[in-house]
Amino acid sequence: MSTVIVVGEVDGNEIKNISQQVAAVASGMGNVVGIVIGNNVSEAAMKLATSKIIIADDERLEHYDPVKFTSVVSQIVKQVSASKVLIGATNMGKDLGPRLAAELEWGYLGDCLEAGNDGFVRPNFAGKILAKSNPNGPVVASIRNNAYPAGESWSGSVENFAGNIPESNLNTSTIENVGAGTVELTEANIVVSGGRGLESSENYDSHIRPLAEAMGAAAGASRAIVDAGWVPHSHQVGQTGKTVTPDLYLAIGISGAIQHLGGMSGSKFIVAINKDAEAPIFKVADYGIVGDLFEIVPVLKSKL
Repeated sequence: MSTVIVVGEVDGNEIKNISQQVAAVASGMGNVVGIVIGNNVSEAAMKLATSKIIIADDERLEHYDPVKFTSVVSQIVKQVSASKVLIGATNMGKDLGPRLAAELEWGYLGDCLEAGNDGFVRPNFAGKILAKSNPNGPVVASIRNNAYPAGESWSGSVENFAGNIPESNLNTSTIENVGAGTVELTEANIVVSGGRGLESSENYDSHIRPLAEAMGAAAGASRAIVDAGWVPHSHQVGQTGKTVTPDLYLAIGISGAIQHLGGMSGSKFIVAINKDAEAPIFKVADYGIVGDLFEIVPVLKSKL
């Protein structure tokens, strides 16, 4: 049976939910080995839902460094003779995955919606089609958030990483938290996004952020208002921003350009509010409200 590696990510003293989802995907694909990298991460690492866990816990690994992290994972891949590496399609995963594939000279598949021994499914052309790939050789693949339910933690064998940590010319000088709302966008079960229809950055702050907070959601944005400087790029949903797959996506004042649809069309349930009945967003929405968002959003906030 083949060996599959799951690269887990830590959030405080917990494993990120996306990593537990990836562990659940991997459980049906072979013998699963989990890797957790960082500093003071042993407590969290023990919660990763894999039967074997290798922990690289070192102060030199406190912050994500592509040189060091790629080296650690590639050493373990060779140690356990793995044929697949799965990782969440997070900011780190999207950077580490291609680097690791290049280091190992393996194939790479990004943003997969489905994964199994019979192949991988990922969206192409801004989500207009789904492409199925069945690699003949070893592969690194990133898995979208909310594509699978999370695996349940259970006790297995644990090892400490005993390989080499290379030197790197990269240095982390500061860490700035730039979460896009009360919840990080790519891991949110609910996303409330605003677009040009809000008319100003003040209206974004007075309508989108409070509504997102009331719903326990992340606050997102279209490219138009990011380019206009209303909100930071960390809020942007779309092909050149973040790809989200929440249970509920609420698009407010967003017309639904192809660039934006490419980042949110995988959402399980889409609700749109726009005064233009011909807006493209209504073609992908499960429910749509044609009306003035400045009248509708206050009612939503009051009810919530």
